[in-house]
Amino acid sequence: MFLSRLFAAAVLCGGLSSYALAQSDAEQSGKLFMELNTIENIEGSCRFTFLVKNETGHSIDNAVFETVLFDVDGGLLQLSIFRFGELPADKARVRQFELPNLTCASVGKALINGAQSCVVDGSESEICEDALSPSSRVDMELLG
Repeated sequence: MFLSRLFAAAVLCGGLSSYALAQSDAEQSGKLFMELNTIENIEGSCRFTFLVKNETGHSIDNAVFETVLFDVDGGLLQLSIFRFGELPADKARVRQFELPNLTCASVGKALINGAQSCVVDGSESEICEDALSPSSRVDMELLG
């Protein structure tokens, strides 16, 4: 009887430590900071420059985001795919995207509509959406 109670206590303690580790990982998970840093008109295009800081603790092998642009009145302007590529853990990266036949003044805000693809350790992951923290340094709102 004593041995069965001891075994049950050991199993329970093992389960609790697993739960504590999982909870600890969740609490320590960081953010994927995405800042719209600059926008500028370049030869008939609008260039978006992003500063991305991956503080998730996981290297992202490939990140692709579906981005929706709205005009200054809130109407849908266009849907674009921004391929951010590799985002190493605990590193900052700058990525630029040029949208042809578009003036920056015509864009009122941008919405990161979701991750079309987010590969971590060779497999699709939810980390790009779950950890995304968008912000804007310019006079254009970036939502996520």
